[in-house]
Amino acid sequence: MKKLIAAVILFVAWIGPGWSQSTIGLPAIRNFRNTDYHAALEVSDVCQDRRGLLYFANNDGLLTYNGAYWKLYLLPNKAAVKSLAMDAAGRIYVGGQDEVGYFFPDRAGILEYHSLKENLPVVARQFADIWNIVVTGDAVYFRTIESIFCWKDGKMTTYDAPGGWQLMTRVDSLLFAADKVAGLQVLRDGQWRPAVESRVMGTGPGGRPAGTGAVGGQPAGTGAVGGGEAALHITGIAAYSKDTLLVATLKNGLYLLSGATLIHKPTTADAQLTNNLINTLRRIGRDRYAIGTSTGGVFILNGRGDIIQRYSGAEGLGSNNVLCVGTDRESNLWLGLENGISFIHYNTSVKRIRPVRDNQLLCNAAGVYGGRLYIGTSNGLYSVGLDPSVKDMSALKGNFTEVANTKGRVWSLAELDGSLLMGHQDGAYVIRDDKAAPIMTRQGVWGFVGLPGSGVWTGTGTGMQNGTETHAGIVAGTYTGLQGISFGNGQFREVGKVNDLYESLPGLAVDSTGTVWASHPYRGVFRNPAGARAYSHYGVKEGLPSTLNNSVHIIRGRCVVTTEKGVYAYDEKTDRFSRSAWFEPIFHDTGVEYLREDKTGSIWFVSNRRVGVIDTGKPGGAYPYTVVYFPELTDQTVKGSAYIYPYDRENIFIGGNNGVFHLNYSRYIQEDNDLSVMLSTVKAIAEKDSLVFGGYAADAGAVIRLPNHWNSFHFEYSSPFYAQQSNVEFSYRLEGFDRDWSAWTTRTEKDYTNLPYGKYSFGVRARDNLGNISAPAVYSFIVNPAWYQTVWAWLLYAAAACGLIYAVRKAQLRRLAMHRKKYEEEQERRNYLHSLELDRKEKGLIALQNEKLADELQFKNKELATVTMHLVERGGITLNIKEELHAVIKKLNIPNLSYEFRSVFRMIGDTEKSDEDWNKFALYFDQVHNNFLTTLKSKSPQLSPTDLKLCAYLRLNLTSKEIAQILNISLKGVEVSRYRLRKKLNLPTEVNLYDYLIGVTGE
Repeated sequence: MKKLIAAVILFVAWIGPGWSQSTIGLPAIRNFRNTDYHAALEVSDVCQDRRGLLYFANNDGLLTYNGAYWKLYLLPNKAAVKSLAMDAAGRIYVGGQDEVGYFFPDRAGILEYHSLKENLPVVARQFADIWNIVVTGDAVYFRTIESIFCWKDGKMTTYDAPGGWQLMTRVDSLLFAADKVAGLQVLRDGQWRPAVESRVMGTGPGGRPAGTGAVGGQPAGTGAVGGGEAALHITGIAAYSKDTLLVATLKNGLYLLSGATLIHKPTTADAQLTNNLINTLRRIGRDRYAIGTSTGGVFILNGRGDIIQRYSGAEGLGSNNVLCVGTDRESNLWLGLENGISFIHYNTSVKRIRPVRDNQLLCNAAGVYGGRLYIGTSNGLYSVGLDPSVKDMSALKGNFTEVANTKGRVWSLAELDGSLLMGHQDGAYVIRDDKAAPIMTRQGVWGFVGLPGSGVWTGTGTGMQNGTETHAGIVAGTYTGLQGISFGNGQFREVGKVNDLYESLPGLAVDSTGTVWASHPYRGVFRNPAGARAYSHYGVKEGLPSTLNNSVHIIRGRCVVTTEKGVYAYDEKTDRFSRSAWFEPIFHDTGVEYLREDKTGSIWFVSNRRVGVIDTGKPGGAYPYTVVYFPELTDQTVKGSAYIYPYDRENIFIGGNNGVFHLNYSRYIQEDNDLSVMLSTVKAIAEKDSLVFGGYAADAGAVIRLPNHWNSFHFEYSSPFYAQQSNVEFSYRLEGFDRDWSAWTTRTEKDYTNLPYGKYSFGVRARDNLGNISAPAVYSFIVNPAWYQTVWAWLLYAAAACGLIYAVRKAQLRRLAMHRKKYEEEQERRNYLHSLELDRKEKGLIALQNEKLADELQFKNKELATVTMHLVERGGITLNIKEELHAVIKKLNIPNLSYEFRSVFRMIGDTEKSDEDWNKFALYFDQVHNNFLTTLKSKSPQLSPTDLKLCAYLRLNLTSKEIAQILNISLKGVEVSRYRLRKKLNLPTEVNLYDYLIGVTGE
């Protein structure tokens, strides 16, 4: 029975492979050098965690990559890491010489290394490199050449190699290991048992005998898996079918392991695999296997053994020595090389087609005709056959062949009148039977347009026979103007120039009226009406923004011109160009190089070196279309000769600088991109930066609190959308600081400085070019207030403020009291000074008054003295007169003489008794002596006028003699009058009359 099964498998293996070739479409390849990831060159293993983060085994340690940032983690002894594996909990197991353990993030998401070396037996703690690590359930296996370590349930056990372990790998639930002596082993019930018991007879690679019977001529299961003179060095095992495994060997190609029988697997790559040495084998998808070789790059085979694709240095691989192959969540390939890392965008809708893979050629023409795909290059036209069963032409298998007679620059391809025409630097050609037949060769031809009816154009002149007129159904834009071409009886014939326009016209279009529009890159636009030899020129005066870099196109039946300032449309009524209202919301004044409308009405364009489509089948927002850009194609078009050929939605061809790009638009917009974003680093910045989040935890963990001096932060983030990093934009927001999300940007870092204390949540989200937006990644943290901003500090501030207010109030009261006191003292001083001033002024005034009074008194005294002297003198004179008269009378002794002088004496007496002088005297006297007479009269009303006169004279301190003269009495009479006066005044004898009179007025 076993022989029958083996025979069937052998038969299937031999009839499986057929002749095959690589697909014509190549995905984008990106190479990473050690200058990119700043570690050693060699990378020997790769894996990806659930979040999409990639891990690489590098000779300097563990490398990680998140799409934007590389990080390197060293082992304690800085040993090289040759392999790695990840368990369900997220532990990354690694090993190196004399070191084994795992990396695992702490609560802050920072990877920390945990050594397991101390769990090994003492005798096993010295070992060489660990080449394979496999996680199976709750056990982890580490392979060195001498031993296999098993870490399980907190214990480490070892399995020594019979001759040297060469491989360890897991397929489904089975763990395999290949030994140099014991051959391929499988672990069953904790014991390594032979996996191969026999090999079926057959021819090995290169026609060598594959061996027969027991393995290697030894009893079954006792020796190395061998055939003839050499043992098989197994380098990889992968699942093949339900009960069969695919086995890769270093030098002997591929085998199938069914049960315990090993059968050689023939492939179309046998010779290449044998010569290039197989390093690794990995199943990368349904019926797809990636085989990494030492010198031939990586081969992609299907289950039959057909080569689907090969990636080597010729296709852009960084090195042909592929040490490991890994796949990411999007089914793209990551290759570990001897000198770096290569990323192959294997699962992509955008591929490059290079007609000549060993020669970089510009391509800006493509066409599908006669069951073949034609691509025009800078050195000829190439074609490959189509397969009707293959809708995506980039998946076609075959080799491009050069179309005969097409050497030189191909400018365009056009299918007209059922034929394929080629615009070439040497002229116009028609492609028939994969050969180019000339139509006209006197000048280069840029392109062709077919007229909407026959007999519209009439050409004459050069090329005409006998000067006759011939109708042209095709117009070619040439190096010297417009040339007519006619078609009849299955033949194309040059008609001649359609008008006198003499310009090189690479831009050509025809509208529904048959008007041919042409453009020159530096001289504007030309309108050539149907049936007329006259033409019109359009430039700045006719509405175009410039005469430079204009190109004509027919979109939606109208002539439009792409310019450096957007798209301009022709208005037949005004015969002018103006900015297109339909294209305005899309391009504004951005430069547009190329437009082309496809069969569905969508418009493909190249604007500012970016390729995109206005998809009219997908309304979006306020517009009946959606604009989709393809960042993968940015800066890939031929500058000045942009070209897009939308054959159908599965096959869009874009001219490029190195081949033509193929876009499967239907697949592109239907790709279910599981877009996500992750925070890779959060640093708190102060005098010394502090890493507060390392990016390796599934979430940011608990909210952390940070001291106030760490109030500046640096955030790094990325999207593990490795295939389309150029498509991804980010928007961020710091909740608690930013009001809204930021504008979309390609930056993958953000800094915030001098944040006030409080709680913050930094969120970032990603968006691709199709408008898909990821869920945000959020990291929350709290910046503690400074000690002077805490509640206790505020309470202290409040208490201090109250105390300060109280102290200030007390001080203010004291100050107020002091100021009041000072004020009062100042007021007293001022009052005193004022009083002094008033006193001084009053005294001055009094002095002035006194002086005035003194002057008046002096004047009165003078008057009084004058009156008194007058009275005294008068009294003396009167007395002398009387005495002289009496003396004369006595001397004369004349009788009756005294009688005769009686009247005279009477007159003298009347004069003495006259009151006029007294009244005047009394007035002055009272004024000078404070109303002395009035006061005395009021006090002593019994005094007679004579008594008052006597008192006044006494007050003046006159002598008795002077008083006697004034009163005209004798001295005796004065004394008698004084006596009488004392009596009337009731003065005691001891009171001096003068003193009494002085005291009458209180003086």
